[in-house]
Amino acid sequence: MRTKLLPLFLCFAGIASAQTDSLSNSYLAMAGKPSDPIHIGEVVVTGTRNETDVRHLPLTVSVIDRQEIEQSMQPSVLPILTQQVPGLFITSRGIMGYGVSNGAAGGIALRGLSGGSGRMMVLIDGHPQYAGIFGHPISDAYQSFLAERVEVLRGPASVLYGSNAMGGVINIVTRQLHEEGVKTNVNLGYGSFNTLQSEVTNRIRKGRFTSLISGSYNRTDGHRSDMGFEQYGGYAKLGYRVTDNWNLRGDVNVTHFNASYPGPVSAPLLDGDQSITRGMTSFAVENKYEKTSGAASFFYNWGNHWINDGYTPSKGETPQESRFLSFDNMMGLSLYQSTQFFPGNRITVGFDWFRYGGHAWNKFVSGEKAGTTSDLVDKHEDELAGYVDFRQDLGSWLTLDAGVRVDHHSRVGTEWIPQAGLSFHLPRTIELKASASKGFRYPILREMYMFPPQNPDLKPESMWSYELAWAQHLLDNSLTYGINLFYIDGKNLIVTLPNPNGTGMLNQNTGKIENCGVEGEIAYRIDPHWSVEANYSYLHMENPVVGAPEHKLYAGAQYTHKRWTVSTGVQYIDNLYTTVGDNPQTEEFVLWNLNASFRVNRWLDVWARGENLLAQRYEINAGYPMPRATVMAGVNLNF
Repeated sequence: MRTKLLPLFLCFAGIASAQTDSLSNSYLAMAGKPSDPIHIGEVVVTGTRNETDVRHLPLTVSVIDRQEIEQSMQPSVLPILTQQVPGLFITSRGIMGYGVSNGAAGGIALRGLSGGSGRMMVLIDGHPQYAGIFGHPISDAYQSFLAERVEVLRGPASVLYGSNAMGGVINIVTRQLHEEGVKTNVNLGYGSFNTLQSEVTNRIRKGRFTSLISGSYNRTDGHRSDMGFEQYGGYAKLGYRVTDNWNLRGDVNVTHFNASYPGPVSAPLLDGDQSITRGMTSFAVENKYEKTSGAASFFYNWGNHWINDGYTPSKGETPQESRFLSFDNMMGLSLYQSTQFFPGNRITVGFDWFRYGGHAWNKFVSGEKAGTTSDLVDKHEDELAGYVDFRQDLGSWLTLDAGVRVDHHSRVGTEWIPQAGLSFHLPRTIELKASASKGFRYPILREMYMFPPQNPDLKPESMWSYELAWAQHLLDNSLTYGINLFYIDGKNLIVTLPNPNGTGMLNQNTGKIENCGVEGEIAYRIDPHWSVEANYSYLHMENPVVGAPEHKLYAGAQYTHKRWTVSTGVQYIDNLYTTVGDNPQTEEFVLWNLNASFRVNRWLDVWARGENLLAQRYEINAGYPMPRATVMAGVNLNF
C-alpha cells in the first residue's frame, strides 16, 4: 500500500506547484448552493445498494436533483451533468442529438476514463444500460423525463456493479409521486434551427398503487446540412406496496431516434443515416424492515441498429453497397440483502448474473452481392458474480467500509475486486475520506470478435484508484465546500497495435493509464433569493485521450423571487483534446448560458433558454464545429 500511495502524493505535489495560480484564480470566482454532493443528511443508493447517508461512504457521489433537472429545460440529462459534476465531460456535436457510429458524440469521460470504451457505466435504477455488442452507453436514451435525480459516483464502482463500472457510474433514479393524488405535466419548447422539444408526464399515487407514464418527441434540423435529428420516447412505471414492508415495481422504456451524420466540414458526407431503437424493461420485488432491506430484480435491455455509413464525393467515393444492422441485448438478475446485526453495522451481500451479446451483420442493397448478408458477429457471454460490502461505525467519528467482489466471465476467467475506505466525521462539520478501490473491464464483443483487429484472447483491463476527500459545512449549512485528490494507475488497457506475430493490426492488452487530479466544489446560499455555486477540476494524463479536458471550471448563480426564477452559468474548458496521436489538437473555449422562467399562474410557466451566448467558435468532436448562440422558449403546464 505504501508503494501505491507514493505516486499519489508525488503527483499531487506536482499539481500543487503547477496549479497554484490556476486554483487560486478559480476559487476566487467560486461560490455556490447547498444542494451539492456533500449535503449533510443526503441519502444516496449508488455507492451502496441500500439507502445510505452520503457521509458514511468513502467514495464521492454527486447528486443532481429533480429541481435542477427541471430548471435546465434540457430534454437530455447529460448536458446538466457536464456543468454540475467536476471531472465529468460529455462530448457534443450539435444543438440536439448524439448519434452512434462514425462522428457520434455523447462520449462520457470521467477523470480521463471514457464510456466510449466501456469504462463508464450508466444505470437506470441500478440496472446496467449499455449496448450488448459494443459495450458502451447509448447517450440519446437518457432523457430528462426519466429522472427523479441522477447520482454520479466518481471513481471505480466495480465491487457493486462489475465490469464497465471501472471509472465510475451514472445512476438515473426514476421518478415517482410522493404524495396522494394525480399530477400531469406538459413541457413544450421551440427554438433555433427549427428545434422542437416536447414532453408529457402523468403521475398517480392512490393508496398503495403508483404509476408514471411519460412520452416525448424532439427534433431539430441541425446547424449544418444533413445533421437532422428526430427522437420519440416513452416510459411507463407501475408500483404496488403489498404490505408496509414489501413493494413490487416494474417499468418499460423505449426510445427511437433517426440521426444524420454530415461528416467533418473538410470532407462532407452524404447518406450518413442512422435509425436506432433502444428499449429496457425491469421488474423488482423489494423489502424494507427496520434492520434489513433488499431486493430481487430482473432486467432486459435491447437495441435495433440500422446504419448507412455514407460516402464522401470529394474523395471519389460512391454510395455504400451495404448497410450495417445489429440486434443486441442484455439481461440480468440481481439479488441483494443488507442487514444491521448490531448498532453502527451494515453488511450487504449480493449476487449478479448478466448475459449480453447480439448479432451484427451487413446487408447488401446494391452491387453484385445485392440481396445477400454477411455476418460480423453472433455471440453471447455470461458474467456471474457475488459480492460482500461491510460498513462499521466506530463511535461517532469514524466509519470503516470494505468490500470484495468475485466475478466470473464465461470466456475470460475470474476477477477478484477489493475496495476499502475510511470516513472521518470531525468537529466543525468536517468530513475527511480516504479510499482505495479496484476497477476492471472485461473485453467487449467488438474487441474480441468484430473487424480485423479482433482478438478472442484478450484479458481484462484493470486499475487502482486512490482518493482523498475533504468537505465542510459552514454558516448553518449555507456555505459548503469540498476538495478531492485522486490518483489512477491502470494496466492491460486494450489498444490496437501492429500484430507482433503477423501482418495487420491486433487488439492487445498493452495500454497503461496514469491519471491524477484535483476536483473542487463550493456552494453558498446568500439569502432566500440568491445562491451561487462553482466547481473546478484539473486532470493530468500521462497518455491523453479525446474528450477529457485538463481544466474544467463552471460558475453559476440563481435568483428566485415571487414568480421569477433566473439562473446563469459560465463554463471554461481548456486543453480539451479533440485529436491525439502524432498531430494532437486541443480546444479552449468559454460558454455562457442563461435560463429564465416566469410563473403566470398556478398551472402555467413560460421559460426561455440561451446557450453559448458569447457566440464562441469551438469544436468538441474534431471537424464538427458547434453552433453559435442558440435560443429556446416554451411553456410548462402543471395540472
